[in-house]
Amino acid sequence: MVVTDLDGTLLRDDKTVSERSMAALRRCREAGIRVMYATGRGGSAERLAPEGYFDGRTINNGAYIYDGDTLVFEHTIPCDIARPVLLTCDRRGIKISTNWGYKKYSNFVMSDIWPEVTNFEIIDFAQHELDAEELLICDLSPDGAAYINSILPEELYMVYLRDRFGQVMHRDATKGKAVAALARHWGIQRSEIVAFGDDMNDVDMLEYAGIGIAMGNSVDDVKAAADHVCLRNEEDGLAVWLEKNLL
Repeated sequence: MVVTDLDGTLLRDDKTVSERSMAALRRCREAGIRVMYATGRGGSAERLAPEGYFDGRTINNGAYIYDGDTLVFEHTIPCDIARPVLLTCDRRGIKISTNWGYKKYSNFVMSDIWPEVTNFEIIDFAQHELDAEELLICDLSPDGAAYINSILPEELYMVYLRDRFGQVMHRDATKGKAVAALARHWGIQRSEIVAFGDDMNDVDMLEYAGIGIAMGNSVDDVKAAADHVCLRNEEDGLAVWLEKNLL
């Protein structure tokens, strides 16, 4: 089983996938090797991951896990657990958003940070009654990250990403747990899994896999957690490693 993150791993910096990488994934599937992607993205992953190259996927860091197009596991955040975190951050002037389906709800203008994000609504979190796939915090300093961790209930955890974003998730929504669940679903042993990633939300996935591969462009903590480091995403690191070691 081959598992790949999207941004900074399978995707090049311009958010495209090279022909070489697609060919490597196709050859894996032709050889009877299952291929899945694991991303922190939500629905936007569908337009970035090449269609027809994956047997399964997990999005929102493990909130949803799919076998093909069939949802097999779900770990989202109930509204009554998410709302206190949203309100606390809002009172301290922390930019935070929540999402459900393809719509985001925030206390700031999200398109100022991500011009491509247009389906959002600025709301009063005290009136918000939807569950959440994740909570996303922007422009988060290390001290701010420590504060967020101090207010999270035991049902939630946060991963602090290199672009100063914090992703708050259900404690069971991690890439590592998602990969383990889908592997069990498919009858695949842990030792038969190779996983590729580059950022902090990939660490538990790389540690779980039989072989964890950090991209050359990974942050240092990801490299330290991996068994091997391959070339950068701009150098087709995933494809080169698969060609040399698996195909």
